[in-house]
Amino acid sequence: MAKSQQTFNKSEKEKKRLKKREDKRKKMEARKAEKEANGGTGGIPIAYVDYNGNLTDTPPDPENKIEIEAENIEVSIPKTLPGEKVEFDPIRKGKVNFFDSSKGFGFIIDEENNEKYFCHVSGLIDEIAENDKVQFELEKGQRGMNAVKVKLI
Repeated sequence: MAKSQQTFNKSEKEKKRLKKREDKRKKMEARKAEKEANGGTGGIPIAYVDYNGNLTDTPPDPENKIEIEAENIEVSIPKTLPGEKVEFDPIRKGKVNFFDSSKGFGFIIDEENNEKYFCHVSGLIDEIAENDKVQFELEKGQRGMNAVKVKLI
């Protein structure tokens, strides 16, 4: 007598697959019936933007519409006028908070904003030590701004 090729596990998998297919068909029919009950509008709902920039489902009131001329919209930073000069002094003053001459680096605290800036021995003009008053310039480094061209005051 020959043994059946259909094992218990195979038949269970087949039952699960058929049940899944039937559930999917029922969901599709339910969605179709719901769409017909709503009058056939099952598309994407329309969203409107109110005067504050918030999304709403109601259209905005046309009486509150504000007309803006395209020339009044500024997309970039406004240019400075010919008479205006921007005063920016690249040389800053500060105090050496920490400096290790054997390792060749330290930190300087800026007087204006109390920010701490990294200082490497390659950016020094004069020899510095802790608590010295110095003047320096800033340069973008790998991990932030670095103090360069450091001189004693």
